[in-house]
Amino acid sequence: MATYTPTNPIDHIGHGHKPPMPPAGGGDDGRGGSGDIPNYGARLRRARLGLACGIATVCMVFISLTSAYVVRQGLPVFDGESNSYVRDWGRVDLPWNLLAINTLLLLVSSVTMELARRKAALRAALAPVQSIPGISLGEEKSFPWLGITVLLGTSFLAGQWLAWGQLHARGFYVSTNPNSSFVFLLTIAHAVHLCGGMIALIWAASASLLKKPIEAKRIVVDITAWYWHFMAVLWIYVFTLLGLAR
Repeated sequence: MATYTPTNPIDHIGHGHKPPMPPAGGGDDGRGGSGDIPNYGARLRRARLGLACGIATVCMVFISLTSAYVVRQGLPVFDGESNSYVRDWGRVDLPWNLLAINTLLLLVSSVTMELARRKAALRAALAPVQSIPGISLGEEKSFPWLGITVLLGTSFLAGQWLAWGQLHARGFYVSTNPNSSFVFLLTIAHAVHLCGGMIALIWAASASLLKKPIEAKRIVVDITAWYWHFMAVLWIYVFTLLGLAR
């Protein structure tokens, strides 16, 4: 007498068997379908989302500073000696030539950072092909775009330090008048945020020495590049704001 062997999953359930479980690791958890291969695409998307949140926070800080800058500029204060309202905004003799050079340095560094980002993205895209035995893409000409960006960023910060020194030499300090206070506050706040980008730049440049996977290095370079571009745009905004207030 022939026996019946169920082939339908429902028949298995009816005989007390559990249906097969789907393979783990198929979601957007930073790992591939096998559960042990990192999904760098998902990691890059999450990193970009975190960067967007950070950039939004920085934007809110500078929007608040701008609002205070504009309001304080036209706000008179009460003078007890004259028993009247006076305007104490004052003036600031900014070193415009030096600030223009610093602006050019930062813009050039943004270009070199973009070239580094595209180079890292290309290397990450070609990494699976290069791992195939017998496949050769030829010798890749390497150019230290990240190192040049670090050098240009350091030069910008040094130029800002010289600009603050020139302001001191001209008799303008943080407490000289409300105008000088905001000038130092805006430029120093930008420099502090740029230092964060410098730390990320140094980490990205040292990723090769630390033998990090090319995909992981690509994520660091990509996030740093977009943050660096934002810093360049933010400085153009601060530079324009100081120029218009002039």
